[in-house]
Amino acid sequence: MAILRKINSKVKPEINTGFGVNSSDYGGRFVNKDGRANIEKKGIGFFEKISWYHTMLLMPRWKFFSVIILFYIVTNLFFGTLYFINGVNNLGGMTSTTPLSNFAEAFFFSCQTFTTVGYGRINPVSFSASAIAALEALLGLLSLALATGLLYGRFSKPVAHLRFSEHALIAPYKDINAVMVRVAPYKNTNLIDAEAKLTLGLSVAEDGKNINRFYQLDLEYHKVNSLTLSWTIVHPITEKSPLYNFTKEDFENMKGEFIVFVKAFDDLFSNIVVGVSSYTFSEVKHGAKFVPMYERAQSGDKTIIYIDKLSEHVPATVNNVVIPEEVQPLA
Repeated sequence: MAILRKINSKVKPEINTGFGVNSSDYGGRFVNKDGRANIEKKGIGFFEKISWYHTMLLMPRWKFFSVIILFYIVTNLFFGTLYFINGVNNLGGMTSTTPLSNFAEAFFFSCQTFTTVGYGRINPVSFSASAIAALEALLGLLSLALATGLLYGRFSKPVAHLRFSEHALIAPYKDINAVMVRVAPYKNTNLIDAEAKLTLGLSVAEDGKNINRFYQLDLEYHKVNSLTLSWTIVHPITEKSPLYNFTKEDFENMKGEFIVFVKAFDDLFSNIVVGVSSYTFSEVKHGAKFVPMYERAQSGDKTIIYIDKLSEHVPATVNNVVIPEEVQPLA
């Protein structure tokens, strides 16, 4: 209960957050580092709970193309086997003499039929072979249309293309301290009217049970006109902050998480894009500050931003004196 009393009673928790209240029913963090909810759904069929369209759009690029290639190979192996079992004598133009070469010819004929290329040297000469080829051609047309749609969807889907710092920092801010998170666009996008929200989630003991409390944290700036360089999102730890009077030990003893939301308008897609990430209390660095990540080019005609420095930080100093992490005050 001592930790509960540390929470500033003047700050009222959020009610409609979308997260559960009972902490004992919650496992792990609220939001994963990639911005997705840390939820596993059960009590429903495997194929019912998965949107294959969303899955194919969101999976990494290498997995997407691996699935496409694997589907292509397995499908043609299946139909190549059907042609082989049906009898290669039902395929005109076959020139191979060994079973292995006959199967290879049937496999490549399947590839040509599946993609509707049809070079013409091999062709079905019986009803059974023609039926198999007709079925495969239909499946090929549908599969290619689906693959094309997925590829276009992945290419055209509005994405924020934002990267967040690996850690949140407790850094000196004016005469107090502040929670700081840094974000930067890493592709050649143009994001305007960017807005940020920083939510604090705490698991606290109240009336003999653990509950989740959420607080909307005030920010130094919650909106910028254009997000072209890096943006350090700052929550000053003032008397109005739920973290007021918190110590480093409180961060170590409590279960908490900072959830950051960044929303911006992408003028290329004429659409709103959103980036989400989170930082558990174990991912908070105390007594540190971010290093500058952009500078003026030597030519003087442009600004260079170093995306690889997004998470770089150094020990904080006050009056040119380094404040050790273990004695860094929080308010």
